[in-house]
Amino acid sequence: MDNTRTQDTFSQLSQEKILKIMNMVKNKEVSIEGALHLAQKEVYAEKDSQDLLTSSQFNFIIYKYKHYRWQKRILQIDFNTKTIFNIEKGIIKKQFPFSQVKACEDTERRRFSIVFHGRQDYELEAVSLDDKRKITYLLSRVIQSNLYKRPAESCSERPAEYDVIHEGLLDLQQKTFTSTEWVKYLVQLREGELTLYCIGLGGQNKNADPITNTINLSSGNVSVSKENGCSTFSVQTKEHNYLFRIPFTVQKNRTEDVSKLQNEWVSLIERYCPLCKGASLPQEGSQGCISSEGDYEDFTVPLNEQKEKALHFGGSSAATSLNKSSSPQTKPAEGEAAPASPSLPLPISKAEVPPAPPVFPQPCSLSSLTKRTKAFHWDVVPCDKIPKSVWGSCDPCKKKIDVSRLCDQFQIQDMAVFSGNEASVNQHIMLDRKVAHNFNIFLKSFRIKPSELKEKLYIIHEKSGGLTDEQITALRRYMPTPKDAERYQSFKGSPSELHVVDQFMLEMCKIPHLGQRLDLLLTIRELPVSMRDLEPLINQKIQASKQLQSSQKFVAVLEYILAIGNHLNEKAGKEKAKGFRLSSLTKLPLLRGKERTFTLLHALVEQIFLHEPDLAKFSQELTEFEAVPDASMKGLSAEVDVLKKELENVIQCRRLIKPKTIKATPQESQFCKELKDLIQKYEGDLSQLSKRCDEMKKLYSNILVKFGEPQDLDSQELFGWISSFISEFRKACAEVMP
Repeated sequence: MDNTRTQDTFSQLSQEKILKIMNMVKNKEVSIEGALHLAQKEVYAEKDSQDLLTSSQFNFIIYKYKHYRWQKRILQIDFNTKTIFNIEKGIIKKQFPFSQVKACEDTERRRFSIVFHGRQDYELEAVSLDDKRKITYLLSRVIQSNLYKRPAESCSERPAEYDVIHEGLLDLQQKTFTSTEWVKYLVQLREGELTLYCIGLGGQNKNADPITNTINLSSGNVSVSKENGCSTFSVQTKEHNYLFRIPFTVQKNRTEDVSKLQNEWVSLIERYCPLCKGASLPQEGSQGCISSEGDYEDFTVPLNEQKEKALHFGGSSAATSLNKSSSPQTKPAEGEAAPASPSLPLPISKAEVPPAPPVFPQPCSLSSLTKRTKAFHWDVVPCDKIPKSVWGSCDPCKKKIDVSRLCDQFQIQDMAVFSGNEASVNQHIMLDRKVAHNFNIFLKSFRIKPSELKEKLYIIHEKSGGLTDEQITALRRYMPTPKDAERYQSFKGSPSELHVVDQFMLEMCKIPHLGQRLDLLLTIRELPVSMRDLEPLINQKIQASKQLQSSQKFVAVLEYILAIGNHLNEKAGKEKAKGFRLSSLTKLPLLRGKERTFTLLHALVEQIFLHEPDLAKFSQELTEFEAVPDASMKGLSAEVDVLKKELENVIQCRRLIKPKTIKATPQESQFCKELKDLIQKYEGDLSQLSKRCDEMKKLYSNILVKFGEPQDLDSQELFGWISSFISEFRKACAEVMP
């Protein structure tokens, strides 16, 4: 263990927490490495609470799955307005009141879902596990406020550890390809949620964030039950069944009966999970997460018909237990099961039998005349419409085409470089089956050898031979988890014996700080584009605010509206007003006169033409309001805030991956120099953009004061009212004065 790392971690904790962890070590409840993981968890929790003390509005970069691709967005959680905003390029695409948030479901790797009342769920992906942890923590505060009818509190008003009701060490059952294992977790019960902190991965990357998972107890589909043994119990959700066990190390050091510890956990979870009451009766013959042997099939990959090779895993051959036929009649050896996602403690769903293993198409050595081409996915005319259409008389055989030209342009390149590596008829893949299937699809178009990957990470720009943005994004998505790293680090055979999927994962596990390197490359490319896109939008808002601040004619028009409105209201028996909200501008066309085509807006136009016709041209002073505004100042401010965080992350990544020795390779030295120059340039550019953003916010704040509007009113609404009023005013002018 790194002594410096240990001292740095424990020095950030209070004496009380240090004593608590050391007592666990003394009682042999956790190992020394497990104690360090616990300390890291405490440090992260305290860091989160400190970070969340600084504001009541939080911005995170997320990716939203839409139209079969992941779109970059900003997720803003605003405790001031009690609203969640979905922002894209400064435009507020969607907004959800806190009251609509039902649950937050933690899924594989960096993904999570926000469940809403009465609308489709949001499937999202955070850019880091740290961001995911903060987002789920904030959402848990929102969910608890909804569940227990309390005001949604800003995180600055309550620390992260304030509402821990019960905590303790528990073993969680997890599946691997060859066995069922128990992994140790620190489990904390809060109102409406159960939080799991993994402390049992001995092979965990020392620089990785602690693995956490949150089981939402307030989603409405949760139950808790005792299992056959007096030390086990399970928590069932809609998707998963979590089987827990009181660790043997805890049992040995507790004088009370183990069943009391079991009953304590079950009763407390029941108490703080209102919808699972009465669901905890012991189930006869219940096996928790353990499914029958017939529920699973071995994970095999059909390849070519060459001679099968043995797969050396952990120093011994696993061919005997793994290399079997994928026939549905074949049953696995005892304890074999498809694994859950490696990064999170998500056991196999108890409601579904896993699908058959995916088939991985193999590179083939075809001649140039029989090479496959890309498919053209057109929309086909139905057969019943062909006879009466132009297609009925078409004969494509009469048209001569240059076949060689088509094949040259649209043929699919085979990955011949790997054809010799896939010799096994039933070659097993070490990676999770779902991830492996998707990763294999990506690798078919990724024409880079595993050994070349590290070199590509030292090339910043694509035009210089670096990875494409799409490739970087895909590699980030298939980053090996700590569980993957542990599995591949124990592999003792030759990489050439592995499937291409495993070869790439093995190579990725060898690259230090891979996630940070990929994030750095993607961010350093996106930063200038984002700043370039934001600059004209911010300038437009500044110009619009200046025009609105200086327009005398617009104020005169508002005075006419005030006079007309007060006259009508006085005759209607209502009090006169001294001013009105600009939202009232949109109501002028809605109040109709005796003639149905004559509205209050037409009356305003008549009065202006009668008394001050020059005011009819007031829109000439507000040219920036010609079009309906898209981007909002709230959204633009969030974009700039996120850019600052991204640049700070780039600076931290540079420090992390900077060569620690004097003997850096020329490629490393060139990379660090180029990166340093880019960071300095972007710091200057972002500083100027930040100043313009501050100017924009100050001018808009003055506008809100000038027109008596609330300070939390977003510019998208205010400018939208004015833009709509200008458009309707022009129409009314054309109708009154044709």
